[in-house]
Amino acid sequence: MNEPFDKEPDPELGPFIDVPPLWFERAIATPAESRYVTVEGTPVHYLHWGDPKKPGLLLVHGNGAHAQWWSFIAPFLAEEYSVAAIDISGMGDSGWRNGYSLEVFAEEQMAVCEDAGFFKNEEPPIIVGHSFGGFVTIVTGSLYGEQLAGTVIIDSPVNPPDRKRDGPSEHAFRPHRVYPTMEAALERFRLAPPQPCANRYIMDFIARHSLKEVDGGWTWKFDPAIWQRFDIGDMSARLAATRCRIAIMRGQFSALLPPEIGDYMFTLLGRSAPIIEIPLAHHHIMLDQPLAFVSALRALLADWDHSKPTRRADLVARLPFKV
Repeated sequence: MNEPFDKEPDPELGPFIDVPPLWFERAIATPAESRYVTVEGTPVHYLHWGDPKKPGLLLVHGNGAHAQWWSFIAPFLAEEYSVAAIDISGMGDSGWRNGYSLEVFAEEQMAVCEDAGFFKNEEPPIIVGHSFGGFVTIVTGSLYGEQLAGTVIIDSPVNPPDRKRDGPSEHAFRPHRVYPTMEAALERFRLAPPQPCANRYIMDFIARHSLKEVDGGWTWKFDPAIWQRFDIGDMSARLAATRCRIAIMRGQFSALLPPEIGDYMFTLLGRSAPIIEIPLAHHHIMLDQPLAFVSALRALLADWDHSKPTRRADLVARLPFKV
């Protein structure tokens, strides 16, 4: 996060919007309960909205992000679900670890589902993960899928072996800079990977929640050492090993998950899982088109609530894959 907000409007998305609309103001004003659960000796923070008696829905942020990325989305989902948004360890308000792995992150997801009471309901929970959070959710679906009603993977590219895999960038290995004021830090905030975003009011909101006050000023919340000695593993095998219903979402203009990568993932899943494209969205779909994203996700979940997997999809979910 070392570049300022975009200076030029996106020709596809239109001019910048700086003033928050009423729906956004109402959404972020919706009360959320802040909770912690300890996983492998580290406190993992999450936010909770809605009636705990309703089916569980866990929202998972991307690399360097935090639970507040979902705070303007979750209230729309809390009408039908008990909704939680996790801070993966090393990010947001969760504790830092000496070492990180996808398996530990998956364990954190399941621990939050347990702590939030999701497994007390008759219907198993659903996990929705964006970007790096989608990779974690793929692993969770491969390891614990029988305990889940489904997973939704949002713009998390699983590349074929002949395509270069985009890993965490090298700048993540450098210590954070401390800025003298919050305003100075906000001027340096950017999205990773870089992309235009017309909704500047959302950018400002998530940027403010990405910072913490320290001696000498303000700095970013996430642990800059997360990606040292981190191995993302064979995501193709992990995706193919999914043991529950699954759906993929991608942004129309996503630089990470173009249509051909979506088709590769579709093939890995037995050509039976939906690939849903959100129009006029880049990689950070919930920032570019938040209400379109909400509508698409609610429609998908409503269908899952009233339908059964196709025989082919059910077979794929039950095959004894190993990861």
